Amino acid sequence: MNGFVDNSNRALMSVSVSASDCNQPVEVEVWIDTAFDGHFVMSTNLIKELGLDTLAVTEAVLADGSQVILQSYVCYMEWFGQTIAAQVIENDGKYPLLGTARLDNRRLSIDYAAKSVKLI
Repeated sequence: MNGFVDNSNRALMSVSVSASDCNQPVEVEVWIDTAFDGHFVMSTNLIKELGLDTLAVTEAVLADGSQVILQSYVCYMEWFGQTIAAQVIENDGKYPLLGTARLDNRRLSIDYAAKSVKLI
């Protein structure tokens, strides 16, 4: 999978996601967040737009060390030739975040000089 580094030095790539493994997937541009150990973080608006089903309430520790309770959902994503389920945490950020739970057993290369991202 290939992506790019934007002018704000965010490593971005497109991921195909849907509300079920039967729905037509939608391309979502995600920001790769190596400080987030989950699958995805998406805005409330995107979760509603995709029609994601509620999964559970989950406890999270934010970067400042504070603990919060967050709503989570399930989406299905196209991932290296397979359709897999992934947990989505709800927030109000501008970009959906892709966490390290989806990077496990993969090699991530970010070349800031060339403005390129490669995930294999």
